[in-house]
Amino acid sequence: MTEIIPFAEGQKNLDWLALTDALAAGHEGPKADVADVFLYEGDNTLLNRSAWIAGLGLAIKCATIFPGNKAKGKPAIAGAVNLFSGKDGTLDAILDFALVTKWKTAGDSLLAARRLARPDSRKILIVGAGTVGHSLREAYGAAFPQARFTVWNRSAAGAKALQAAFPDIAIATDLEAAVKEADIVTSATMTTEPLIKGAWFQPGQHIDLIGAYRPDMREVDDEALQRARVFVDSKETTVDHIGELKIPIAAGMFDPGGIVADYYDLAAFSRHTTGEITLFKNGGGAHLDLMTSRYILDAWQRSG
Repeated sequence: MTEIIPFAEGQKNLDWLALTDALAAGHEGPKADVADVFLYEGDNTLLNRSAWIAGLGLAIKCATIFPGNKAKGKPAIAGAVNLFSGKDGTLDAILDFALVTKWKTAGDSLLAARRLARPDSRKILIVGAGTVGHSLREAYGAAFPQARFTVWNRSAAGAKALQAAFPDIAIATDLEAAVKEADIVTSATMTTEPLIKGAWFQPGQHIDLIGAYRPDMREVDDEALQRARVFVDSKETTVDHIGELKIPIAAGMFDPGGIVADYYDLAAFSRHTTGEITLFKNGGGAHLDLMTSRYILDAWQRSG
């Protein structure tokens, strides 16, 4: 029987730390076969991501991203995730797109932060107060329960909306000062021009970059990559696809050989010194959607 898993009911039995453990376990098995299709019309994107992992099955995630919808009061992102059995190809589940995206996106970053950020991190800056910003507050709060959170957003209204949902969050108006003060900086914006400067980084910080997903998008400048030890979730879905890496590599400002590891070499995800700067690029490939979908389905079925 095909399970239909909606957002609210689907996330009732989910746990951020358990999800990161599931993602780690997924990368200990066979490597995923992935294929991405991107189609563009102006600022709009059709994103179709597929993955097949022996033992976990197959997933197809289709999304439309129309940034202009926000001004019309409509959701900017729409889509669905189909999860198939690897044994006989039958459709195991149709999962709410927002459910999978929320938990995959923030969980992807949290797995890296649990391994790369200093365990004593107490100041976390969220750059961007959109839907992902809300998820990041939940996820990072689970792993760093003693941390104090600050948000910086282009619009005051967006920052206040996040603060209304999480009243303990402080609002920053000076991005440079906020970055310099943070132990962890997690950024989820849709900018094409770098917002965050490497010159602002301080010893011991962990930088988590989520927002850029197109070849023309990046959230940090060249110096940021040059000053940090750089990690990615998947070299296959980031290096040649996302501007965060693609642009500086093409300009000769960053050597792709400088990427320490991706999640298929999780043993390398460690901090060597308390003073080093670590930087993680969250590319969010389809294999992560598959792992997350399987985790959600397992939790759904255990709950009855």
